[in-house]
Amino acid sequence: MAETMGLRERKKLQTAMRIYRVAVALFVERGFDNVSVQEIADAAEVSKMTVFNYFGTKEDLVFRPMEEHFGDAARAVRERQPGESAVAAVRRQFLEMVESRDPSIGLNPEPISRQVRELVRETPVLMERAFVAAQKGTRELAGLLAAETGDLMQATIAAATLSAARNALIEEHHRRIAEGVSPDRVTADAAERARVAFGLVENGLKDYGVKQ
Repeated sequence: MAETMGLRERKKLQTAMRIYRVAVALFVERGFDNVSVQEIADAAEVSKMTVFNYFGTKEDLVFRPMEEHFGDAARAVRERQPGESAVAAVRRQFLEMVESRDPSIGLNPEPISRQVRELVRETPVLMERAFVAAQKGTRELAGLLAAETGDLMQATIAAATLSAARNALIEEHHRRIAEGVSPDRVTADAAERARVAFGLVENGLKDYGVKQ
């Protein structure tokens, strides 16, 4: 993306990424509540006002680069082609993200996405914001499906199920890497795991968990 930007836009992106990486490093080292915006500005060699111009709030320093991804499933459904089901659209998008090793699904070899995930899990105010953002994404998806089908209840169930499948896959990526499996190895079978997960959603749960 940077290749298509002008010089001014590239410099702005570089500044934003420098501030973001510095902030995450400080938060990981000392804890979110123990780092001030002024300290982040000093470490990134910018003014405090520059930090706020780029990120708005201290919480945005963690969430701004990834918050749009809470709406990925809704975006996939909104942009799908005629004749493509909601499950197929979300699955296709997820497989594309696997192929590109998108950081938002935990497959990028750089550790920063996993550091951010642990930071959020360890910080109540960030966990609350993550929960609210995730719920907003699921409600957006449900609203799109309800508008198309006219049945809010079924749309809500479908949206929750699709969101749960995506979240389970992402958690699996993070869990395996945290246990010492290399990102390359996790990526190698991520597509097959995604096909299995979305196949379960697509085919329903009628044959799942039958007690023997």
